[in-house]
Amino acid sequence: MYAVIETGGKQYRVAPGESIEIETLTGDVGAAVEFDRVIAVMDGDAVKAGSSISAARVKGTITAHGRGEKTLVFKFKRKKQYKRTIGHRQNFTRVQVNEIVA
Repeated sequence: MYAVIETGGKQYRVAPGESIEIETLTGDVGAAVEFDRVIAVMDGDAVKAGSSISAARVKGTITAHGRGEKTLVFKFKRKKQYKRTIGHRQNFTRVQVNEIVA
């Protein structure tokens, strides 16, 4: 059984027992979190989507907060002596998925 949830403007495929890295959530490590924006639930060959899963929830626990790896952005214009290097590290929250309530 797995579900597709939406959080932070992105969609994630989750299953019970998995750990996912999502956009930063408020809450301390060990706090319970519940995702109510469930797009689809797949149980074997049965697919539930739309209004039939309006009451579906995904429950999990926050396990860590952190920052991702550095992404370098390099800007360059030839013949103009223009070079800029900028780095970026995105914040994330790691969530352990406990159960899918359909």
